[in-house]
This record gives sequence, C-alpha cells and structure tokens, in this order.
Amino acid sequence: MSEYRQDLFRYVAEEFAEAYQEGELPRREFLRRSVLLSGSVPGAKLLLATLGVAGVSAAELAEAQGSAPQNEAATNSYHVDPADTALDAGPVTYAALGRTNFGYLARPKGIASAPIVMIVHENKGLQPHIEDVARRMAKAGYIAFAPDFVSADGGSKKYTDIAQISALIAKLAPADVAAHGLEAVKFLKAQPGAQAEHFGMVGFCWGGGVTWTMTTLLPDLKAAVPFYGPSPSFSDVPKIKAAVLGIYGGLDTRITGNAPATDKVLTDAGVKHEFKIYDGANHAFHNDTGTSYNKAAAENAWASTLIWLRANL
Repeated sequence: MSEYRQDLFRYVAEEFAEAYQEGELPRREFLRRSVLLSGSVPGAKLLLATLGVAGVSAAELAEAQGSAPQNEAATNSYHVDPADTALDAGPVTYAALGRTNFGYLARPKGIASAPIVMIVHENKGLQPHIEDVARRMAKAGYIAFAPDFVSADGGSKKYTDIAQISALIAKLAPADVAAHGLEAVKFLKAQPGAQAEHFGMVGFCWGGGVTWTMTTLLPDLKAAVPFYGPSPSFSDVPKIKAAVLGIYGGLDTRITGNAPATDKVLTDAGVKHEFKIYDGANHAFHNDTGTSYNKAAAENAWASTLIWLRANL
C-alpha cells in the first residue's frame, strides 16, 4: 500500500479502537470489525498489536468473527423532512468510471439557478444522516450533492452491516477516491441551474479528509469545510486555492492534535483559512444519529459553515 492508503486504513482502524476504548463499542463488536477490516484472524492479531490492544487470542477473534453485527441504533429524526415540498431531493445514479454510481441530490424548488456544494460522507458510507445534511444545504439555497463512495461495490444501501462499508472504504486506493470525487464534481456542475463558478465542499470524518484532499486537486473550488478530517499532505497545501474552514472537536486529539501544524503550513502557503475547535466535543460531534453528538457544538458549527460558504462562494 502507498503511505496515503495506509493512512486511510489506519484512520478507520484507529476510529474503531477509539470507540472501543471509550466504551462506545462492545469488545466482541470491536474484534469482529478488526477481523473484517484486516481480512483474517491472523491479520486482525497483527492489526490489534499495532493498535496497542493486547490479550486477544485467535479463538476469541474467531468467535467474534462469527457474531452478528452491532450497528448503532437507527433513527428517523431529520432536520429536514425527506418529503419537504420546498425541495426536489432524492437518490440519483449516473454513469462514470465504467460503472453506475450512486448519490443523493437536493435542490430548492422555484429557483432557476444556485451555487453548488458537494457533501462527502463519513466512513459509514452514504447514510440517511448525510442525505439529511444535503437537504439542509438545499434549504439554505444551494444545489447539494452527496456522492456514494461505495458505488464500485454496489452502493451503501446494499449493506446492512455498517462496519462492512467502513472496511470497503478503508481499502479504497487514493487514486480511485480522487477519480470518483472528480467525476462527482462533474455531475454536480452539470445539474440544471448549477452555478459552477460558485462551488463549495463540506465533508465529515473520512469525508473531511477527502475534502482536504480535493482542495489540492480542484483549483476552482471556492470554499471548503472539512469537519474533523485528517489533514492533507503538507507538500500539497500550496495547491489549495479554496478558503478553508476547519472544524474540530477539542476531545478528538487523534485528529485535532495535527491542527496547529496544519494551521502553520496553511499560513505559510498564504491559504485563506480559519479553524474552530469546540471544547468538550469529540470526533463526529455533528452527527446527531451517533453517540458523540454534541448539540451546542453541532449547531454552532453548522451556522459557521453556512456563514463561511456565503462569504466565500
């Protein structure tokens, strides 16, 4: 694997381990996910050793491998109703990269043209929460599109085991992620009334990292808001033309710990940027369907996102 691909794999593995160590993930489910991610019981033992998790036998891993998935409880709570009559919103497909790709498109009704924003999902794939974020963006006056980066494997809706989606995402080649992202941007820009010259991107978790990466590949990207995503390669930072608002959780030291170094590199490169770090908030604090949701921080971060987009698009 390339260094960057290893970093993505490691990112997902560390997220599982962090959830286990903080008591959010039962031991058996953590071990099941470790086997799923690494592809085998011996591979899981090696992975756990690198994560500092000791005292796990092959027998315990094999038992966990056969256990039923334990997904987070589903929720039907939305900020914007999927049937909101003020929007045209729903799943879409488009052909690119020699396959059918999936996504979710939302736009305000009655508006001939609007700025555009691409939403990049977490390592859980294109879930209802991200579709809700796209609708929220449409309610704010944007044409919003959330591509499904699991499209090559049949799309997120194909899988009921969220950890399976994470494992698929962790193994994606960086070049494939970039190619998919660029094709998704083309699809968004081709929408009727899309103001392609007013183009922004918002990403969460793994998608925050993808958003950082896309800032280095898209010179016409005007604004980006990565939520608690791993920083891009510092050598690529001078390529960034977008104004970047980085959103971080104060308790999310695994990601936020790199913010000062990233801030310096951006400053040295003359990239317009601002960082907001929310004390008492953890990783994934914006996702109101998860256990780390922090209402006050999430609401402020969303308001700050809209202000940033309006100012820079």
